[in-house]
Amino acid sequence: MTAEVLIESRNYWFKIVEFLQQNWALVDRHEDGAIAWFIGDTSGVFDQIVFSSKEEAIRALTRNGFRPFAKDQNAETFLRAPEPPFVRQPHPNGPIYSSGRFWS
Repeated sequence: MTAEVLIESRNYWFKIVEFLQQNWALVDRHEDGAIAWFIGDTSGVFDQIVFSSKEEAIRALTRNGFRPFAKDQNAETFLRAPEPPFVRQPHPNGPIYSSGRFWS
């Protein structure tokens, strides 16, 4: 059984990582400030990072190549954001963002 992850935000951020593959992010409030949840195309949550504020999370997403989905009319014509329910689903390469491997 896969554990469901409750995510409030629906303000999607996206990053195209390969042909026909995107990584998505949603930013929620967190007791320490904000949390960015990283989600695959099939609604699997594969990583998360806690930030001191929502503004810091947005700066980090932007710095790492993520863009706001709602502001990209072109992307909305060929991409579909993942929908709830969100469930834990490990990434084949492990926690790629929180480990720092693909995050600056």
